[in-house]
Amino acid sequence: MIEQQKSNLSGLIDRRIFHLVGETADSLSRECYVVGGYVRDLIIGRHSKDIDFVTVGAGISVAEAVASRLGKGTHISVFRNFGTAQVKHRDLELEFVGARRESYDRGSRKPVVEDGSLDDDLARRDFTINAMAICVNKSRFGELVDRYDGLGDIRRRIIRTPLDPDITFSDDPLRMMRAIRFATQLDFNILPETLDAIARNADRIGIISRERIADELNKIMASPKPSIGWELLNRTGLLDLIFPRLAALRGIDRKGTRGHKDNFYHTLSVLDNVAAVSDNLWLRWAALLHDIGKPVVKHYDERLGWTFHNHDFVGSKMIPEIFRSLRLPLNEKMKYVRKLVELHMRPIALVEDIVTDSAVRRLANYAEDDLADLMILARADITSRNEEKKARFLRNFDIVEEKFRDISAKDRERNRKAIIRGDEIMHIFGLPQGPQVGILTKRLLQAQRDDEIRPTRQDALDFIYAVAAEQGLSPVNEPFDISDPADTPEDSQVELNQ
Repeated sequence: MIEQQKSNLSGLIDRRIFHLVGETADSLSRECYVVGGYVRDLIIGRHSKDIDFVTVGAGISVAEAVASRLGKGTHISVFRNFGTAQVKHRDLELEFVGARRESYDRGSRKPVVEDGSLDDDLARRDFTINAMAICVNKSRFGELVDRYDGLGDIRRRIIRTPLDPDITFSDDPLRMMRAIRFATQLDFNILPETLDAIARNADRIGIISRERIADELNKIMASPKPSIGWELLNRTGLLDLIFPRLAALRGIDRKGTRGHKDNFYHTLSVLDNVAAVSDNLWLRWAALLHDIGKPVVKHYDERLGWTFHNHDFVGSKMIPEIFRSLRLPLNEKMKYVRKLVELHMRPIALVEDIVTDSAVRRLANYAEDDLADLMILARADITSRNEEKKARFLRNFDIVEEKFRDISAKDRERNRKAIIRGDEIMHIFGLPQGPQVGILTKRLLQAQRDDEIRPTRQDALDFIYAVAAEQGLSPVNEPFDISDPADTPEDSQVELNQ
C-alpha cells in the first residue's frame, strides 16, 4: 500500500442525488461513500448508470431513508441475508451495502462475509481502479479515499490488484476474466506481475460457472477491439480451458517450404474488422467462429498444399455444440451465427468467378434478411497483407453488391408482373382462396427468380401443372384466354402470403 495523496472530487459528484444521500447518512450518523466502478467511470469520463454506496455500519437503513426522501415513484428492494438494498428512482439505480471484509474457502468463490471498516471493504476489491471511494457526507463531501493509488493506475492505464494477485485470483477466479475484460474495454495494460498470476492460477477457472464466464466473454466481444481480450485469454492459458475449439486454430503447420496462415490470428483480425463497422454482438460471434471448422478438415495435398475444404459447412454444424458449451443462447441468435458461418465463403466464391444473376440471386435467397451482415463478414475476412490483392477483392465485392441491388430491383418489377397470378391458379384447379394457392404462387415466383423456367406463359403453365400434380391436384378448367382482358380482372390479385 502506498501513502495516499489527498484529492477532492466534489466537482464530479455535484448532483442532487449525492447531496441527498450524504444528508441522509449524516442524519443517521453514518459514514457513506460512493465506491467501485462508478468512481472509476466518473474519473475516466465513461457513462455509468448504477451507483454503489458503502456505509460504515448497516447500509439497509440508509437505503430505506433515502427511498423515503425520494418519495413518489421510488421502489426499494431489500436483501437482508446479504445486507444490501437497491433503490430505483426514475432512471437511477442505487445500491447500498455496509462495509465488510471477506475470507474464502479454496473450494468456492463464495466468501464468508463479516462487518468491516471502509479499509476492509476497499482491500477486498478486485483491482486498484475499482478500490476507490468518494465521501458524500457534508463535512468531507467529494473527498477521495484511494489507499492503493487507483487514480494513478487510471492515469498509467494499468490493471493490477490491491493485494497479492495470487491470493486475489485464487480466492475468486472470476477476477481473472474481469481483469482481461477491463483491459479490453478500457484499452489498459495488465501489470506483468498481475498477468503472470493469472497464468499461474488459470486452472482455478474450473470452479466458475459457464454462465458467469459467458457474461464476461460477451462483454469482451462488445468492446471496441475485442481481439485484445482473446489474445490475453490465449497468453494466460485461459483460452485452452474455456474454449479449446478456438485454441485449436493456433499455429502454422509446414510441409517443407509450404505452410498456411495462423488461423487464430487471422480470426482475431476478422473480428476486429467487423467490430470496427458493427456493434452487432452476434455478427461479432460469427466473425470469431467463421473458421472454427478448419482444424477438423485441415489436409495436406502434394499438389495443392494445405487445404480446408468444406470448413464452412463443418464449422456451421459445430455451432450448436459450441453455443451449448459456452452457455450462449440456443435460439434465433445461434441460428443466425450458424447461417453466417455456413455462408461466409459464398461471396468470395462469387468474386472469384463470373458473377451471374442466378448465382447472386441464390445467395440472396439463402441469406435473406442477413445479406448485409454476410457482406460485412465477407469484407472483414479479407486480411491479406498484399494490398493490391486486398483492394481487388474489395472492388469485386462492390460489383457483387451492385449486382444484388440490380437483381433486387428486377425481382420487384418481376413480382409485380407475375406470369400467372393467384386468381388464375384458383380458376384452373377449382381452388378456393387459401394456403394451397399461396404455395403454388410462391413456387412459381421462386422458379422465375431463380431462372428455373423461361419467362413465358407456356413455361409457367407447364411448371404449375407439374407442381400441382405433386400435390395431387388436377386442372378442372382451361387457363384464362389472355386475349380477352375480361378474363383477368386487375382487381383480382391473390396475396402471396396465403
